[in-house]
Amino acid sequence: MTADLPRPTRVLDVETPHGTARATVHRPRRAHATLVLGHGAGGHAWTGDVVAVTREMTGLGWAVVLVDQPWRLKGLKVASRPPTLDEAWLPVVGALMGGRAALPRPLVVGGRSAGARVACRTAQAVGADAVLCLSFPLHPPGAPGRSRADELRLPVAAGLPLHVVQGVRDPFGTPEEVRAELPTPDLVSAAKGTHSFGREPADVVAATRRFLERIAGDHRE
Repeated sequence: MTADLPRPTRVLDVETPHGTARATVHRPRRAHATLVLGHGAGGHAWTGDVVAVTREMTGLGWAVVLVDQPWRLKGLKVASRPPTLDEAWLPVVGALMGGRAALPRPLVVGGRSAGARVACRTAQAVGADAVLCLSFPLHPPGAPGRSRADELRLPVAAGLPLHVVQGVRDPFGTPEEVRAELPTPDLVSAAKGTHSFGREPADVVAATRRFLERIAGDHRE
């Protein structure tokens, strides 16, 4: 799927406490907002939903940045532990939003699966304006008692807009399970598929676009 991504305008390698991370920047002319996305805990290619969202939102004037964690660049098969992921994420977002080449606000951070967890845990620390979660892993499959709802609610507790796009058959938590952990049901959009969504993630793209356009509109007011 990576081959379907638009041509990046910049590739930035950032040194972190846990090795080099890479930020691939897709910044259209006159970009008016920024979306920074992290990947999941498995695989070394960007998934179809992330590719589709990148193409859609860059076409609408958003700068979209895809961040590869250090473990991925090292070619490891297993993701690092959550604290390590967070510590690597912080300097990357700082580098993107600071200096002469700073990307425009509002800043929405997010990702899929493990990347969504990182975004929730660090949103306040990086000064995000909102959080987007694609396939939030609410609990391990078959283990609803091991809930990560406390992480999911962190942006809400900080007063940040949050939206979750969840597959209707996701074994890591259905849309109904995720809604039960949040203040209002409209914070969750159901999409076709499982944790990986479907091959044609048009519903994921539509839900993402609605949320991001609302954030951009609120920022302009």
